[in-house]
Amino acid sequence: MAIISEDDFHHSSNSTYRTASSSLRADQEALLEKQLDRPPPGLQRPKDRFHGAYIIFFSLGIGSLLPWNFFITAREYWIFKLSNCSSPATGEEPKGSDILNYFESYLAVASTVPSVLCLVVNFLLVNRVPIHVRVLASLTVMLAIFVVMTVLVKVDTSSWTHSFFAVTIICMAILSGTSIIFSSSVFGMTGSFPMRNSQALISGGAMGGTVSAVASLLDLAASSDVTDSALAFFLTADVFLALCVGLYLLLPRLEYARYYMRPVWPAVFSGDEQMPQDSANPLLVVPGSSDSPTPPLRPILKKTAGLGFCIIYLLFITSLIFPAISTNIESLNKGSGSPWTTKFFVPLTTFLLYNFADLCGRQITAWIQVPGPKSKVLPGLVLLRTGLVPLFIFCNYQPRVHLQTVVFQSDVYPVLFTSLLGLSNGYLSTLALIYGPKIVPRELAEATGVVMTFYLCLGLVLGSACSTLLVHLI
Repeated sequence: MAIISEDDFHHSSNSTYRTASSSLRADQEALLEKQLDRPPPGLQRPKDRFHGAYIIFFSLGIGSLLPWNFFITAREYWIFKLSNCSSPATGEEPKGSDILNYFESYLAVASTVPSVLCLVVNFLLVNRVPIHVRVLASLTVMLAIFVVMTVLVKVDTSSWTHSFFAVTIICMAILSGTSIIFSSSVFGMTGSFPMRNSQALISGGAMGGTVSAVASLLDLAASSDVTDSALAFFLTADVFLALCVGLYLLLPRLEYARYYMRPVWPAVFSGDEQMPQDSANPLLVVPGSSDSPTPPLRPILKKTAGLGFCIIYLLFITSLIFPAISTNIESLNKGSGSPWTTKFFVPLTTFLLYNFADLCGRQITAWIQVPGPKSKVLPGLVLLRTGLVPLFIFCNYQPRVHLQTVVFQSDVYPVLFTSLLGLSNGYLSTLALIYGPKIVPRELAEATGVVMTFYLCLGLVLGSACSTLLVHLI
């Protein structure tokens, strides 16, 4: 094995990354995708032919969030179902009720709590249940949930509204839990692949949000029957989840995927690391294997503490603004009566624009990975995003009770700020997420992927909770 200067390279069993020379070393770290673990004689590192693995991971990323996004997007459908109407053509306003008025809050609780619990469960199952069992089982449960919801679309539930509400909340809780097990397991698996595959998975999630935003706009423009729209949403989710099952089964058939899913070869450790005691015969060490049925949490937290802070704070700021603040910013020309300043303003400037900017930011990381995982510039950029909060507050947010001043007197500003919010969130969060599994030994990559997902969920929960307080302060 060639000797590489420790002054120029940092090692993990997943990847190599080199620091820049002179005073810019810490600012310009870039992870190289070359694996340090050497293949046996005669085994060459294969190429991703026709970008097959990249496309599969991108599609799995879409599948991890598209169903959930469709579930949330069908807002008018839930209003119709939870009202006392039995026909969408009655023209009657839905009657107010507790379950109707606070439905979105119930959905938030039903999605957040199971997600956190299932992340903990998934971490404990990393070395107990094979990854293919967890992935296929979660996909199957997600598909079954959506089949149930699809069947209920055309069923008259007006006589059992409260029971339908209970079924919906239970389905949402199961969907959120299984979705997080699926996404965190696949993300952990990509830790054994080059970084572009982790980036593909994360970008796919953003594409899921963009597709649902476009679907919502088309539905809004067509003003079709709410049950027909929901049926289209849920059927699309059914088809895509079934496609994800097929694509995941196809992945091990690719030579490129088999190479990176093979048993771990001898890892290269830096000076402050110790060779695992159970690695006497490294050919028998496979990802996720260990003497302990539970992966060691402490070394993972120690290695990923800096990146974890970046992810938590990134998602905290993002969820503090989006959607609680951004969806209440109105056009300054709303009085003109134009549909672009009334009906389509929020869907365009908030949901579609944010999701598209987020997708672009994540996709940029396929070509540019700067700053590096140990650079102080990364947390600096993350903290700099705090300035976006007052920028959104002083747009035309309505209603205003305590802060009456609107500083930005143009509709261009919320467009600009939303683009910056989405672009910075996509780029910086993807960098932090894909770096995580690369700075630990390969056998801990899957467990690290679960931990990184936990950081993400924690940031979302904290931001969402604080956004309620912020709204009352404006």
